[in-house]
Amino acid sequence: MAADLTCPDCGAVYEAGPDEPWRCGCGHALEFTERPHPQGDPLPLHSLDTSEGLWTFFEFLPIEQHVTFYEGFTPMVDAPDWDAEFKLEYVFPTGSFKDRGATTTLSRAVELGVEKVVEDSSGNAGASIATYAARAGLDADIYVPADVKQSKLMAIQRADARPVRVEGTREDVTAACLEAVEGDASGDGSPADGAAPYQTGEGWYASHAWNPAFYAGTMTFAFEVAAQQGWTVPDAVVLPIGHGTLFLGAYRGFSLLNEAGIVDGMPRLLGAQAAGYAPIVAALGGDTTDAEGERTDIADGIQITEPARGTEILEAIEETDGDAIALGSDPIETALDRLHRGGFYVEPTCAVAPAALERYRKDGVIAADDDVVVPLTGSGLKTL
Repeated sequence: MAADLTCPDCGAVYEAGPDEPWRCGCGHALEFTERPHPQGDPLPLHSLDTSEGLWTFFEFLPIEQHVTFYEGFTPMVDAPDWDAEFKLEYVFPTGSFKDRGATTTLSRAVELGVEKVVEDSSGNAGASIATYAARAGLDADIYVPADVKQSKLMAIQRADARPVRVEGTREDVTAACLEAVEGDASGDGSPADGAAPYQTGEGWYASHAWNPAFYAGTMTFAFEVAAQQGWTVPDAVVLPIGHGTLFLGAYRGFSLLNEAGIVDGMPRLLGAQAAGYAPIVAALGGDTTDAEGERTDIADGIQITEPARGTEILEAIEETDGDAIALGSDPIETALDRLHRGGFYVEPTCAVAPAALERYRKDGVIAADDDVVVPLTGSGLKTL
């Protein structure tokens, strides 16, 4: 039976079902009522059966496996030129880490008896949800910006999903998607004050920003890092932040491992945002534009001005003694060229975290002898 949803802010509980609300009536994001975390000594990596991919960690997941390509356990490789380890999150079926959340999200959709999913995305999440919806045999509408990269648009279409191109900002794309999800039950296109926004429209909201099932998948990133490091945690992990799906997934995963007594301690979580699209940096009082006071458009995958779970991101930074910085085009392009020359075939947004690694080192936030892990989040094939 699918797990119910609860609001960690007001305590409201919602029964699981295909028309369950995508957000609490109080406005807070919902979570699963179940939070499984087995205890005991873990098996060493060489003894783990990793043939199920990230579903190897099913005991931590409040979702049963229904839709999978046995994705996960992406390689972790030494990057001596960067004094770090890179976790190759672009080695996934659709070429990005978003497959972590797609396998769990579509598995929950199947649990609930959903017939159609709806998602809004700048590209990677939409391609991932579309692909896993195809694997599940479900229809999918993917709302994207009108100027979405052609490669990502084609990935959505080839999975037989319906792309819905929306003019305007990234926020306009989300608004159009939510209008379709909620329908017009209230008569004015929105729920009454204090009422939860139930999914009574054109499909179930498979949101990578709001749906807790997505974060159940992205937290497996932390499980894999710990397993690949002999059930220890690095000193720091440097991650990109748009909606923060991987950042929060890492925080949740490492937290669960600590609660279960499997590891001892938390890595510092250090975030990276694109200049001009840096609300987390702004909340921390940092500089949000580049040296010329300009925005950068090179990192289109994290051009998010209002993260759905911004408060949670800030809490994760505080709890891990972390930080977040904004980067302009020059350091991102430099890092991208350097990655390509090193054999890492990644997309531009992916270069934000390695560029941030260099800045954190220069500023003394990361020591020379710190054990640092950096995910490379998306393949360069997605920019062709």
